[in-house]
Parts: sequence; structure tokens; C-alpha cells
Amino acid sequence: MHKLPVGVLGASGYAGRELCALIEGHPSLELAFASAHGQRGQTLRVGKREVTFTGADEAPLGDAALVFSALPHGASLEWVEKARAAGAKAVDLSSDLRIGNGRSDVPYGLTELRRNQVVGADLVANPGCYPTAILLALAPLVSSGLLEEQSTISVSAASGVTGAGFTPRPDLLFAEISEDFRAYGVGNAHRHGAEMRAMLGELGGDNDLIFTPHLLPVARGILATIVVRLKAELKSPLAPWLELFSNEPFIEISATTPSLRDVVRRNTVKISAVKAENARQPTLIITSAIDNLTKGAAGQALQNANLMLGLDETAGLPA
Repeated sequence: MHKLPVGVLGASGYAGRELCALIEGHPSLELAFASAHGQRGQTLRVGKREVTFTGADEAPLGDAALVFSALPHGASLEWVEKARAAGAKAVDLSSDLRIGNGRSDVPYGLTELRRNQVVGADLVANPGCYPTAILLALAPLVSSGLLEEQSTISVSAASGVTGAGFTPRPDLLFAEISEDFRAYGVGNAHRHGAEMRAMLGELGGDNDLIFTPHLLPVARGILATIVVRLKAELKSPLAPWLELFSNEPFIEISATTPSLRDVVRRNTVKISAVKAENARQPTLIITSAIDNLTKGAAGQALQNANLMLGLDETAGLPA
């Protein structure tokens, strides 16, 4: 069977490696190249084969039907533009082209909410990991106008260490994170905030978003706890999600609060919601879990690429 060639820029990072592994198992794609400038000439074991990293300047961009850029924020845009100039479609996993970051002309690949913009697109900005978990959890309430006007959305979300990237840092050493749990980016100025606020605005929301991320002493996964105030009580707390996402292959709605074990190594977001007792205003507590490397990065990028290339959206993805 003929397979479409695709390439990965920034293949040595966690998201890049995950992409290479997913492509290797894809029924309709094959890995044409994997670039990693700092590890040029080194090899990566992907399934049953070894892949040799090239420099980005050596990557045959024009040989690929689509290029994934998993390069760092600020460095990715240049190479995405080069890939497009060479005739390849592109999915950018950095923040360079996302909404809320100075760009609004590129489809934002939160697939379940922007599928019609992604299908057949030549360029897609892949969402961040935290925004994926949080926006999919909030979308049914915001788009239906169920939130109390101008109320505050409070989000506490914890991520595994791979969310911090592959670059070595002393504060991410095993001895520093093991048997510990800490907040970071406190003050509501995390870089993902602008992206989430922009998307909430597009959905019709007028709410403040207070977002506090935390570092979990695990490798991968995100668990978000979201507290929202409603205009009125809901007869069924899960009804908005069941209505909007009933036919989505990668969204699970559950009466049981999700855990990381439910989603790790799956391209799935699992969402639950319960009424908050002992609150004067109708309030919901929503929990959302994803794998930050799969649904939060490489898996969602591949989901978008499938739609861009006219393939089955679920192809090659672990549900």
C-alpha cells in the first residue's frame, strides 16, 4: 500500500519522539525524515526500526506531503514557512501560530471544535496541552451560554514532567520532583492563558479565567479541576457534554472522576462534572484528564494531519 511521506522537525523532544512512534504505526503514513539539530547523526529507536536524526537544514522538506514542527516556541515559525514554501502542508506544535499569540489567520486545531477549519487545510496551529484539556471541558458550557455572565472560571491543573520539555533543568531532576508537588507560574500569567482566553472569547464567553498550573512527579498526563458558576442549576450535570460530544471518538464523558491512568498513552480526553454542594450560587466542578504527549500534543497533531490529508481522522491513533 502506498504511504504518504511526512517529516518531523524537532524529533528529539518528547512530542517529536511521540510523533515518530505514532507515524511508524500509521497505516497510511511513513516517516520521510526526523530532524534534531543538536543530535544530528544520532539514532532513535522507533518500533522495529532505527531513525537517524538529520539537521533541519538537511531535511528534504519538499519530499514530504506534510511536515510536523515540534521545534521550540519562537523557532518553529521560520521552519513552518520553509516547509510551506517547499510545497508541504504543516502542523505547528509550538505557540507561534496559535490564537491569542498575535495570529488569527491560521486554523486552530482543537479538532473537536474546529474540525471544519482543519479539513483540507494547508497549515494548522496545534493547541497547547493545558488548553486542550481545559477548553474541551469548558466548551459546552460557554458555547451554550450556561455560565453566569462575567463570573470567574477557576482552573487548577497538574501536568507530568514531560510537559516542561526535553531541555535539561536542575529543578526537574528526579531528586527535585520526586515525593513533591508544587504550583508554578502562579499569578495567572502562564503563556497558555492568552490562548485559552482567546478561544473562550470566540466561543462567546465573557468570563475571567484564573489558571494555576502544578507539576506532578510523574512522566506524563494532565488532570485539570475547573470550578464554574452557572446561571441556573442543571438537571443533569453531564448533559451539555453528552449533547455536544456524543459522536466524538476521542472524548469520553463519565460520571466517574477521571484519573491519569484512564488516559495515559491514549488520544482521549475524559471529562466528568458534578454539582458543588454547599454553594450559594449554582456551581459545577469539572474534571478533565488527558495525556499531555498524545491528545495534548503529538496525537492531536496527527488527528489534525489525518483531516488535512483526507484520511480517516482516527487512523493510527490509540483511542
